[in-house]
Amino acid sequence: MPKVKKVKKAAAVPAYNSKNVAKKSANPLIEKRAKNFSIGGDIQPKRDLRRFVKWPKYVRLQRQKKTLYQRLKVPPSINQFTMTLDKQTATNLFKLLKKYKPETAAEKKERLKSMAEAGKTEAGKKPVVVKYGLNHVTALIEKKKAQLVVIAHDVDPIELVVWMPALCRKMNIPYCIVKGKARLGQVVHKKNAACVCLTGVKADDKNTLNNLIASVKTNYNDRFDEIRKTWGGGN
Repeated sequence: MPKVKKVKKAAAVPAYNSKNVAKKSANPLIEKRAKNFSIGGDIQPKRDLRRFVKWPKYVRLQRQKKTLYQRLKVPPSINQFTMTLDKQTATNLFKLLKKYKPETAAEKKERLKSMAEAGKTEAGKKPVVVKYGLNHVTALIEKKKAQLVVIAHDVDPIELVVWMPALCRKMNIPYCIVKGKARLGQVVHKKNAACVCLTGVKADDKNTLNNLIASVKTNYNDRFDEIRKTWGGGN
């Protein structure tokens, strides 16, 4: 039989030997002990304990309410408040509202002081500002003086404004639902505002207001039949 040539294998590269590495010399005076997490032992490691926290009552109510809205069938009159204005239109709307902020208490005091110094008794022409307050806005809608009504989506209790979209549709006044009663409150120097409305604007902003009204009518007033049949929740 022919002889088979043996192929010599190249020597393998020596692996990293941890034994040859010099070990750090431990202090013989300090005794190494395993941690004891029993009562009276070592401090417990940090854990997420939010599951066991007794949350304040208002937080629990918020969470329970959210869960109920997800699980139960929500009637259309309440479900319509989840259909808020889109981000781009809402940004343009708030830009316009901020131009017509009502005067603060300090500004009013200063204006009256300057009028008294000048010897004026008449207040002059009424300034064009955002109107707020539930009763005031309702009165303006009923008199058909409001040109655009803005309602917050998170009014609590919802019964305060649940009827307002129906009133706006009846009076043929454009309305919209936006996110945040606190955001509306900032416009009128309050903590919260359930609704605000515009009764007029300056000539420069007429075009902006007309564009907003057209957009709002398409999304809310003209979709009345669809909105009144759309139920929510029940996931």
